[in-house]
Amino acid sequence: MLNEISASRILEAAHETGGDFSEIFLEDTSEHRMTGLDGKTETASYSRRHGAGIRILCGDLSAYAYSSDTSEEALIRTARAAAAVLEEKKKGKVMPFGYKKYSTPQAIRFSDTTNDKRAKLLLDAMSAAKAFSPEITQVSATYIDVQRCIEIYNSEGIHAEDLQPRTRFAVNTVASNGEDSQSGYDAPGFSMGFEAYSTKINVEQVATNAAKTAVLMLHADDCPAGRMPVVIDGGFGGVILHEACVHSLEATCVAKDNSVFCGKLNQRIASDCVTAIDDGTIPGLWGSVNIDDEGYPTQRNVLIQNGILKSYLVDRLGARRMNHPMTGSSRRQSYTYAPTSRMNNTFFAPGNDDEEEMIRTMGNGLFATRMGGGSVNPFTGEFCFSVAEGYLVKDGVIVKPVKGATLVGLGSEVLLKIDKVGKNLWSEPGMCGSASGMVPVTVGQPRIRVSEITVGGKGGTL
Repeated sequence: MLNEISASRILEAAHETGGDFSEIFLEDTSEHRMTGLDGKTETASYSRRHGAGIRILCGDLSAYAYSSDTSEEALIRTARAAAAVLEEKKKGKVMPFGYKKYSTPQAIRFSDTTNDKRAKLLLDAMSAAKAFSPEITQVSATYIDVQRCIEIYNSEGIHAEDLQPRTRFAVNTVASNGEDSQSGYDAPGFSMGFEAYSTKINVEQVATNAAKTAVLMLHADDCPAGRMPVVIDGGFGGVILHEACVHSLEATCVAKDNSVFCGKLNQRIASDCVTAIDDGTIPGLWGSVNIDDEGYPTQRNVLIQNGILKSYLVDRLGARRMNHPMTGSSRRQSYTYAPTSRMNNTFFAPGNDDEEEMIRTMGNGLFATRMGGGSVNPFTGEFCFSVAEGYLVKDGVIVKPVKGATLVGLGSEVLLKIDKVGKNLWSEPGMCGSASGMVPVTVGQPRIRVSEITVGGKGGTL
């Protein structure tokens, strides 16, 4: 998108009035989106985002400006506007560039895919959901594919490009009996081309999963409330780790002393059966990229090892503020956002415990097979999550489905109360919002057991 001579001139302009480091982030992203409702295609759209952001650092201070005009002249003006904010007189150096090009493999490019193929996926999924049960009264489906091209130059000599394709297919269903309605949702996604729909995503199965949850919850009783053991299944169960723990390990919070985990490196923060990892390098996963949005290769970051805090997630500015190595974790939604530390694919590592034995020995409690949305305060670690699909357990036996359950607690306490971790890891995709916008992430875990947690519900007390 730029040549190295132009990039060097722009970075020099960024240093004219201040800054000891400068960076250009260029983006060219195209997206196809198609939606369907109750057996009909509703919308089809194509969008393209093109622009550049320029960031200048001076010590632990930062200035950022962006432009949709990526000509050399426009970006020099943008660089000077950012530099003026810092009002420093020292001038940083621009080093010679070392070029690296990356690309995520894709067998079938989205630009070679026709809209009739996208529409067929929607129609097949909606038909499958409707066929599951006459109680399914509404079905909506969404297809998305994204081709994100980024190019990064910085004053330390980085010149890197990456091509980042991804696609996701979502089905939302509503089941109703005339008096009550319940919903079900499933939405797999991968970092790959359109071949995902022949190798990874079966849209009829996605629709059936969503319909099954809706119908099951329609006939479920209200969940009882109280303090109780909870077994949380894999996949979406990883949202507990993502929200209640790892947001509090991002430099976005830690560098400002706004995290419950500040100053706790090499201290115990979880039970010894807990190892937590964030890894942006896993091929094909929704949250994987070859480089982060500062141009550094992503890596496997062991955050907690056998209960001991080993690392935070740290971007360049966070590294300056925290005196902590960068972890390849800098991300942003688009060129209109300055980057900051974010997750990629976050999961509890597999353990050694038998997954059925967890339930047999838990006594009375809740088995949460699918988690819903939630919120967390990263400073205190307080969280509240909904359970999209859950089952009441009595004397170690699953007795019936229950609806309306919520899990409430402190992330720091829950980590210490995990007493069982299963052997089989799986993950699910999602979108995560923070200071640098919305980015694709994956959450995952094996089945785990929390020995005691507060469960909210309308079904009396357990």
